[in-house]
Amino acid sequence: MSRVVRLHQIGGPEVLKIEDISVPSPKAGEVQIRAKAFGLNRAEVMFRTGQYVTEPQFPAILGYEVAGVIEAVGPGVEGFARGDKVSVVPCFLLGEYGLHGELVNAPAFGVVKHPENLSWEEAAATWMMFVTAYGALVDIAKVQKGDVVLIRAASSSVGLAAIQIVNMLGGVSVALTRGSSKRDTLLAAGARHVIATEEQDLVAEVMKITNGKGARIAFDPVGGPEVPKILEALSFLGIFFQYGALDARDVQAPVLALLGKDLTIRGYQLFEITKDMKRLEQAKRFVVAGLASGALKPVIAKTFKFDEIVDAYRFMESNTQVGKIVVTV
Repeated sequence: MSRVVRLHQIGGPEVLKIEDISVPSPKAGEVQIRAKAFGLNRAEVMFRTGQYVTEPQFPAILGYEVAGVIEAVGPGVEGFARGDKVSVVPCFLLGEYGLHGELVNAPAFGVVKHPENLSWEEAAATWMMFVTAYGALVDIAKVQKGDVVLIRAASSSVGLAAIQIVNMLGGVSVALTRGSSKRDTLLAAGARHVIATEEQDLVAEVMKITNGKGARIAFDPVGGPEVPKILEALSFLGIFFQYGALDARDVQAPVLALLGKDLTIRGYQLFEITKDMKRLEQAKRFVVAGLASGALKPVIAKTFKFDEIVDAYRFMESNTQVGKIVVTV
């Protein structure tokens, strides 16, 4: 028996219940992990509220990220053994596996022996943020030295990961945030520039930074009516990535900007990387190298205890955090 977070209905954080259930032995291609910490993500909020790409089948399990010690290895799994310290890359749909628990199963192809310099909390905070940013900025856009990258919702865990990756590759990270209250925090987190989009003229500020050329890349989890301004701030052959839908309204694209600058507007999800074994392995190597060197480091906003899971999600939905929320087990 193990304590695991489950939900029996759609709703707010209060529908999450910690229940004692029997956790099956790992099947072929799986490992079983004794959890030390797990990270929270917006996808889990969307899943719980019925807005995700898969619907909960009740009683539903959830959770994308965990760090802990391997308890058992399923048939056919090589390269892992009981006692290994590992963490998990989100590489499955919610409902298939649930990593919010004391003892959990996970697909072995998404499991990583993370660098020893990470704490359990940092390891649990790593993979969603860094692989999401890596996929768009490194795998697809191939950020080069000097590239200017606009990072919207920059105080989120993925936004902070994007800042670090852009900096690591010699690009120019431009953090976009609604107000100026997080300016100093974002600068301290490594952003080369910060633009408060509700207080400053976004296009004018980007043109100042780029000497009138525009930014090559925009990385946006929000969408909505602000997108046309971001597209206007891009350079010739600029790329706009929409990787989330915090504002679910349709995006309006100005035709003249598209044609005049030959822009690319692209949907992007983490699964584009994690469902392709070659690309996933490249992502793991990139992130592990960055973590080991110290160029990449998860930013943790706050930690909660396992019994405080409801409070942890309430804090996430307050939208006041900077970085990742982690639950210790």
